[in-house]
Amino acid sequence: MKRKILAFLLGLSGAAMASGAEPVTVAWRDKPPYYYTENGVAKGFLLDRARQIFASAGIPARFVNEPQKRIWTNLKYGVSNYCSISWYRIPEREAIAQYSLPIHTDQPQGVLVHPSALDRVRSHDNLKALLADPTLTLGMVDGVSYGMELDGMIASSANHIMRRTVETSAMLRMLAVGRASYIFVDREDWNYLRNKENSLQSLVLLDYPDMPPGLKRHVVCSRDVPAETMDRLNRAIAARAGK
Repeated sequence: MKRKILAFLLGLSGAAMASGAEPVTVAWRDKPPYYYTENGVAKGFLLDRARQIFASAGIPARFVNEPQKRIWTNLKYGVSNYCSISWYRIPEREAIAQYSLPIHTDQPQGVLVHPSALDRVRSHDNLKALLADPTLTLGMVDGVSYGMELDGMIASSANHIMRRTVETSAMLRMLAVGRASYIFVDREDWNYLRNKENSLQSLVLLDYPDMPPGLKRHVVCSRDVPAETMDRLNRAIAARAGK
């Protein structure tokens, strides 16, 4: 019993110290339905989850909306007391940021196709053949990673690659007007956006048997965030996962 009381008091002490600490800046980018703004209100199922995790960990946090490139520039150049949600684990990012335990696992990517390219895309039975077709244009949001396996396949692709510095919703609109033959699409993005925009209704979602499995998403933090803070964050994530 004494040990339980001592552990409880230590927990209260840690929470009290955290409550008096400088809030961590937690950046999120526009990516509905994960995180987005609607009528001036920040929403999203992963934004809500992240808020709950930081609160459960007793880590004061100030959530801000920032573009993806700014987030990674801030992490690269060591902006202090800074975190962001939610990112794939890839080597070049691990070199500049601390990673939490995963807070979400994606579904496998889909292949979203413009009607004019549907027959050509369907003629390929697997991703390797699809990416080897020089007559197709693959649309990509600049700076986005699809994970090491799919990134590697794209890097050696014979497709024409159209990269644009836009949000996912804008890339889908570009596909809808025929700027690209197809894109790789997050299914959460697609299920949300197709019900919001009539212009996307002509696009066709295809599955490929050799598509890599869905990737895990993590909270990333600047290198100066203390190990004790990361540990509390991970304990809160683990506790939530165990419910």
